Amino acid sequence: MAMNLGADAQDEIISTINTTPLVDVMLVLLIIFLITIPVVTTSVKVDLPKEKNLIRETKPENVIISVNAAGQIYLFDTAIKSPADLLLRMKTFAIQEPQPEVQIRGDASANFESVGRVMYAVQRAGIVKVGFITEPN
Repeated sequence: MAMNLGADAQDEIISTINTTPLVDVMLVLLIIFLITIPVVTTSVKVDLPKEKNLIRETKPENVIISVNAAGQIYLFDTAIKSPADLLLRMKTFAIQEPQPEVQIRGDASANFESVGRVMYAVQRAGIVKVGFITEPN
């Protein structure tokens, strides 16, 4: 059975916007973001190293190895034929007391493989102190 209010009842036109559904949706989105943001931002706690630029002094006993853009290796100013030859020369520096520091000067456009070969030869020779020479900003 339907209820009849009569013929005199007029339907009112509501001219305002009902914001209740909008507020409900916004509250749900706010709750979702509040729950998911801590999950996304938390990760394994790691103490990352701090960057610092140390000015290195070039000492006469330091060994300087340069790698040019073509991948050619130089010990001081002398061209080295192969990484095996570099390894033999590094072994002579490795037995010195105190052991000299090796400074690698790699060209910015050089292939990383060339610099990696130099590092591998220095590591195999037993050199402990290895550094990279870069240009300051």
